[in-house]
Amino acid sequence: MTEDTEATLPRPAVVTIRAAKSHDLPELNEMIVALAVHHGDAAAMTPEKLERDLFGPTPWIQALVADSSEGLLGYAILVPLYRAQTGMRGMDLHHLFVRDGHRGNGIGHHLVSRAREIARTADCDYLSVSAATGNFAAHRFYEQMDFQPRPVTGMRYMQAIA
Repeated sequence: MTEDTEATLPRPAVVTIRAAKSHDLPELNEMIVALAVHHGDAAAMTPEKLERDLFGPTPWIQALVADSSEGLLGYAILVPLYRAQTGMRGMDLHHLFVRDGHRGNGIGHHLVSRAREIARTADCDYLSVSAATGNFAAHRFYEQMDFQPRPVTGMRYMQAIA
């Protein structure tokens, strides 16, 4: 989540939480880039990569969007997880984003609730999320949504394949 400005826009009359569709990709990409920029990350996402990963021959992620008459107001991206030592299936709430000015209207809560439903339907044992160490607003939000803080231990390594 990013920090909100002082301005909160009026709550739209109807916000629908639904699975992303192909026509959402430009707006979804724009929000992903906005979140990356907020965190000081390079934004290399494109609508073509989203198309591949959401709707390609091997879908890799699921995306939920908060849709209103004003357009998309937020999104959540879900990625499957697995703990081989316990046989536990999980879902990572990899991204959660609500547009500036629309936070505080329950949209994030609805996205998380729908993500929880998707994890249950997929027979997952848990839903996980992470937040930057200093992002105390996100920590409070997730704890209010009944997520339990877990310390991160060890190092995570990555090796480029391409």
